[in-house]
Amino acid sequence: MTTKDIVLIALFAAIIVVLGFIPPVTISFIPVPITAQSMGVMLAGCIIGAKRGALAYVLVVLMVAIGLPVLSGGRGGLDVLIGPTGGYIAGWIVGTYVVGLIAERMVREGQKEVLQFTGFFVASIIGGIGVVYALGIAWLCFSTGTPVMTALYGNLAFIPGDIIKAVIATLAARAVLAGYPLLPQRAH
Repeated sequence: MTTKDIVLIALFAAIIVVLGFIPPVTISFIPVPITAQSMGVMLAGCIIGAKRGALAYVLVVLMVAIGLPVLSGGRGGLDVLIGPTGGYIAGWIVGTYVVGLIAERMVREGQKEVLQFTGFFVASIIGGIGVVYALGIAWLCFSTGTPVMTALYGNLAFIPGDIIKAVIATLAARAVLAGYPLLPQRAH
């Protein structure tokens, strides 16, 4: 791992923490708030790749584990990681890796813009929504005893916002690729 990789991991961990300053939106029928930090999954995976993006989230989760209030709403501590939202938080790490892996495979410098936009969007949807929801819902059901169908229906409320996040991440990733073509070079 190079110094550049370490700097990018730390930078994106900081960006993820800053996204936590945006107040969460709670929905009464599910114990999981809507946060901007989940958009970091898509941004980190698309912009700095699978390995570095996932490590940025590992760094954030380590900060949460030692009690730093770096999650949306000023939350932190082990109780957050084992609480109802713990699966989504773990899902952020895996989801970021999947986003990055798909983006690395689908998006190339010099290919048509529409293919780049499509690659980033598909990566964001599959990893940033699909993977995160799968792990989050599984843990939510396990930790709270919520029936799977209830959790699935409850998560439908998050889909429109997460699609907007995927669009924002796609536009940002494409802008970074166009403006800083050396940045996406993958970690060694």
